[in-house]
Amino acid sequence: MRDRAPGDKFAFIEPMKALRVTDLPVGDWLYELKFDGYRALAFKVGKEARLISRNRMNFDTDYPQLIDALTSLRARRATIDGEITALDDEGKSSFQLLQSYGKAKQTPIVYYAFDLLFFDGTDLRSRPLIERRKQLATLLRKAPPNIRFSEELRGTKEELLQVAHQFQLEGLIAKKPDSLYEAGRRSGAWVKVKLTQQQEVVIGGYTPPEGSRKYFGALLVGYQGADGLLFAGRVGTGFSEKALEHLYDGLQKIKRPTCPFVNLPEKTPGRWRQGITPAVMKRCHWVEPVLVAQIKFSEWTSDDQLRQPVFLGLRTDKQAKDVFRE
Repeated sequence: MRDRAPGDKFAFIEPMKALRVTDLPVGDWLYELKFDGYRALAFKVGKEARLISRNRMNFDTDYPQLIDALTSLRARRATIDGEITALDDEGKSSFQLLQSYGKAKQTPIVYYAFDLLFFDGTDLRSRPLIERRKQLATLLRKAPPNIRFSEELRGTKEELLQVAHQFQLEGLIAKKPDSLYEAGRRSGAWVKVKLTQQQEVVIGGYTPPEGSRKYFGALLVGYQGADGLLFAGRVGTGFSEKALEHLYDGLQKIKRPTCPFVNLPEKTPGRWRQGITPAVMKRCHWVEPVLVAQIKFSEWTSDDQLRQPVFLGLRTDKQAKDVFRE
């Protein structure tokens, strides 16, 4: 989908981005939850609605219940920024549940809306965030229960972080109340603090299965560097048997004969990244580096490798060329 002029029926706008910081800022900021789902723009035009990802994928057929709910909003035209989430039993967003949606239709799917860009012919992007959110809250006052307003969090920095850690939330977002909507920019007017270590990675291959495991042993993953795809480790946990089978089937369609990682094998004599020696590489299976996975991990090692990575799911809303180390 190409960008379209604001007068077009469904005008794509590249979402504004949050700058990652290591500590939650204090002062004149508005705080929200960082949801663990798919960022998506919601469009409502007359009796039609659309959900478009940040890389312009259409989510309409994936979440028809959200499309039905969006068409009921009391607006002739509206463009909303938000996140598609799957909620666990405690009401927390879960990327793993979102991945398994389709196999477990009872999973609650909710679109959390946090910004309003256009409303009934008026471009709101040059107005302060606090004004846009006030109008959004009014719009969603009688919305269906699966379209929800992302409420502002109240409390001191210490209180917010304590609650976030207690409930094992992914992170928090802080935004300047007077910030304008800067499409596609990471200006620092919005910032994010991640409380769990997560990273998007590109799948470049896999190892053969061992013991009783079927399909494959571990995924070989990396991220984009200045010279190409950099190997960052093996991901061997976090898979259900169904996930192993589904992922294996997908990998068979993108096989290639050569290794896509520019730093394998390690060029320093006597050193091998995570035991990936030339002999081990002969047993590895390589794939075109086009699939993006979400993983959680404990830390980065001194030689830029992931420690204790766990597979969470595939990201269909992210392109491999855009995956860099955070």
